[in-house]
Amino acid sequence: MVEADHNKNIEIITNTDILNVEGFIGSFKVTLRKKPRFVVAKNCTGCGECSDVCPVEYPNRWIEQMGTRKAISVPFPQAVPLVVAIDREHCIECFKCVDVCGDRRAIDFEQQPEEFEIEVGTITVATGFDVYEPYDDPTWGYGKFQNVISSMEAEWLTNASGPTNGEFIRASDGRHPRSVAIILCVGSRDVNKYEYCTGFCCMYAIKNAMLIKEHEPETDVSILYMDIRTPYKGFEEFYRRARELGVDFVRGKPDKIFETKDNDLIIRMNDTVLGENIELNAEMVILSTAGVPRAGSDELSRILHVTRDTAGFFLEAHAKLKPLDAPVDGIFFAGACQGLKDITQSVAQGSGAAARAVTILSKDIVEIEPIVAKVDPDKCLHSRANCTICQKVCPYDAPSAPEKAPMMINPAKCHGCGTCVADCPTDAITQMHFTDEQIFAQIRAALKDKPEEKILGILCNWCCYAGADLAGTSHLQYPERIRIIRVMCSGRVDKDFVHEALRLGAGAVFIGACHLPNDCHYIDGNVWMAKRMEALHKNLTGQGLSPERLRVSYVSAAEGLIFAKIMREMDQQLNAIGPDRIREENEMLRPAMEKILRKKGLI
Repeated sequence: MVEADHNKNIEIITNTDILNVEGFIGSFKVTLRKKPRFVVAKNCTGCGECSDVCPVEYPNRWIEQMGTRKAISVPFPQAVPLVVAIDREHCIECFKCVDVCGDRRAIDFEQQPEEFEIEVGTITVATGFDVYEPYDDPTWGYGKFQNVISSMEAEWLTNASGPTNGEFIRASDGRHPRSVAIILCVGSRDVNKYEYCTGFCCMYAIKNAMLIKEHEPETDVSILYMDIRTPYKGFEEFYRRARELGVDFVRGKPDKIFETKDNDLIIRMNDTVLGENIELNAEMVILSTAGVPRAGSDELSRILHVTRDTAGFFLEAHAKLKPLDAPVDGIFFAGACQGLKDITQSVAQGSGAAARAVTILSKDIVEIEPIVAKVDPDKCLHSRANCTICQKVCPYDAPSAPEKAPMMINPAKCHGCGTCVADCPTDAITQMHFTDEQIFAQIRAALKDKPEEKILGILCNWCCYAGADLAGTSHLQYPERIRIIRVMCSGRVDKDFVHEALRLGAGAVFIGACHLPNDCHYIDGNVWMAKRMEALHKNLTGQGLSPERLRVSYVSAAEGLIFAKIMREMDQQLNAIGPDRIREENEMLRPAMEKILRKKGLI
């Protein structure tokens, strides 16, 4: 941080909240609110005299509330800038700090929040994560038993600059524990709490165990685990060193911790190696708790117009193809805000995010794909009926409009999924290079001869179309009924494409998409397509269509085998239905299909 502060090209704005973000890649306007420190930074020398005379002390969260801090103090050692701040919630306004500061006049109780705007080309989100504190789970006795602590608290106990000057002691009586148990996966890998694996807790617990052993070689240290995960470079060797130092590893999941009258602890658990219930005695217990999304991530997600996954971490544009990018162009993720990771992975992602930002900032002009959507203002309902469907389905916040004016789509924000095009009730939106006219022409060409023998396939570019391509390059055999039309995203699949295919007499219609819920290259285009096709399928089968003749399947780029299998299944189903019944159903449906398409001017 000090090195960054000395770099003339880096401005560090601390103690500041983000209020709003507008704009697009290359031109983001960010509104900030700088909170008052009640200290004039340029006058403060960081001498600490004000902290020395301050009479108010309160628990210090920096050291896990294992010590105290003054109402006026530096937030933490080596803070940048090295300037004190006053916590007005705890300050009693005795003004001793003002007196001792004297002619430096650094204390200013009249400071107010300051709002200002900056313009930037890219944004990198690196908000980190929080640690689960299991006060809500009586299983562990955390917050109830003095000698049950968290991994972070244990780290501070072994830290020479910590509250005990590196002495690993018990809170109950201040003596060194003769036995310590470290429990893994507290809150994580738990369907009732946090289903995911935190990823770094095994190595973190092993490190703490080794630190304890180095401080107190005679202390018995046991790690209670479900599974030990040490997959990366040097990790297995580190695990082996811990065992060689005498750290015991006991496989099983504790179900309760009890306290004795001497403040010692009894851990009841099932040993899955022995296959029996056991009790372990320990004078101290350390809980390796889950990492959780940072507080405030939900609000930041709203401000940046980026989505979060089911666990609450920020969701990348694509897990494989764009792991550093947010769905909004020009916004990148670094570190655990996008998903829990260790220091090595965080550093690598931070370097990658910086490199991604440089590729944009080094150019005068940013090129975008020419497949963006555009609105016909004469057809748009927003100006007449305040329709906002396109805004609802767009994950990129591309459509916008003043009240009683037609929608406009910002091409710098639009990614070209086409979901808004398919859901627009008046067909006011067109996607360049994937217009209705172009796709209708392909449907008509594909079904020109013997349509009842054909399967019209509309496949998303990134997953199912690539899966079909893999099936071909792998020489997998499947019937030749399928006629494929490529769209960028399954969200572009309009109900009218199905209507036209059935009007022309298609044997079946197949929609191929990315896997639900998080594999879509355009975040949730497949979700909107699924809702649209579910409603259409119900409507058409109610009119007499065989259910097998409209199918939606989710196929990844690596699933060529699955694509070939689906084609064989659909071939067998069409053979079972027979061409005569297909023609009969099509004749029954044709008037309704023609009415819908004629009303929209599509035929």
